[in-house]
Amino acid sequence: MMTPSATAVVGLQWGDEGKGKIVDLLAADHDVIVRYNGGANAGHTVVIDGDRYALHLLPSGILSPDRVCVVGNGVVVDPQQLLIEIKSLRERGREVQPHQLLVSDRSHVVMPYHKEHDGALETVLARAADHGDENLSIGTTRRGIGPTYADKVHRSLAIRMGDLLDKAVLRRRLDIVCAIRSRELEALGVDAPPLDAAALATEYHALGEQLAPYITDTVYALHDAVRAGKRLLFEGANACLLDIDHGTFPYVTSSNCSTLGIPPGTGLPGSVIAETVGIVKAYGTRVGEGPFPTEDLGASGERIRERGHEYGTTTGRPRRCGWLDLVAVRYSAMVCGCTSLAVMLLDVLSGFETLKLCTGYRLSDGTVTDRFFPDARKLAMVEPIWETVPGWAEEIDSITSEDQLPAAARDYLDRIADFVGCPVQIASVGPDRVQTIRMTEAVGA
Repeated sequence: MMTPSATAVVGLQWGDEGKGKIVDLLAADHDVIVRYNGGANAGHTVVIDGDRYALHLLPSGILSPDRVCVVGNGVVVDPQQLLIEIKSLRERGREVQPHQLLVSDRSHVVMPYHKEHDGALETVLARAADHGDENLSIGTTRRGIGPTYADKVHRSLAIRMGDLLDKAVLRRRLDIVCAIRSRELEALGVDAPPLDAAALATEYHALGEQLAPYITDTVYALHDAVRAGKRLLFEGANACLLDIDHGTFPYVTSSNCSTLGIPPGTGLPGSVIAETVGIVKAYGTRVGEGPFPTEDLGASGERIRERGHEYGTTTGRPRRCGWLDLVAVRYSAMVCGCTSLAVMLLDVLSGFETLKLCTGYRLSDGTVTDRFFPDARKLAMVEPIWETVPGWAEEIDSITSEDQLPAAARDYLDRIADFVGCPVQIASVGPDRVQTIRMTEAVGA
């Protein structure tokens, strides 16, 4: 029997909530930090003493000394991007040693043809919408994540990190894969020569050799760590409302990014998790296509975007902004089994005379519900029911304790906790580590 001792950190909205900062903060209390899903389409930004680090595949815990970071089997790995991140940290004086980073030999590899397929399919779907058909373009980052997960399900067409270490096996696999993928890309309108299996095998075997010191069986490594009494911290990428099964389908990502993805993405049972911290932005944002009931297309939304610097870590594209949807957050907290909340970017709301919270949905037939719809078609038809609460004029980015919070800010946190049914234990008032308030008495407890 494994004693529950692990902590999970998970986003409760559509991503970009500030998970990286909280993982970095909590890493000091844990021994092993584990990434269990997603790929280089996700981006975590961490600020330490004014220095900004943008990470895409490496767990945020890599910035904490004497911690082991694990890229689990549920992650799809772009070897080129991973090496770029390792090199970038080295150039900034942070060497990533093999004992500090373990990459699962079962993680699936993002290949160049996955990126080509991703971009070409998005283009085809967008053109169909231009001709009056339904817009089925997801708005992906075109990093090849979805097609890589599709190959994982196809099985025979998949390449895993362990395969990169055996050039003969890799070449035989790519001979078949490239022949199939070349025909598919041609059908999608990609004007390029057929894929060269020999060249790809040589290139990706070389990448595998560079990463070989890090590649291992992480399932056994994680079980060994649990048996040794190590404390684990699970770092989710993306967020619950983008979960392939429980998000706003089909405008979701390609993996289980709720806490439900931890067991298949790591090989550990869910029973090891003792605490789950749900990360909530103090307002709402979304990137790409899909319904966003609380989106504000006016001056308030623009003000939130500029004050919150709401531009993607990975792509730089502007995020859609709006007010906090408590119906959605409560749903995500339920699915993920949250034991506490961390409310991020609270400082962005300073200066608003009033704030709006969505506490229900009005349906097309006039009925009202406080239940979320994890279906894009249904969610697109709802009208938010608003609760207006007082804002606060004071800037709060320099305060260090909850007793310094304006009364309205404290009341705002109270309302979130009361509606979601989960205490707020952390409030972030800026991007730096020091701009974090740990509640001595959890709000809503």
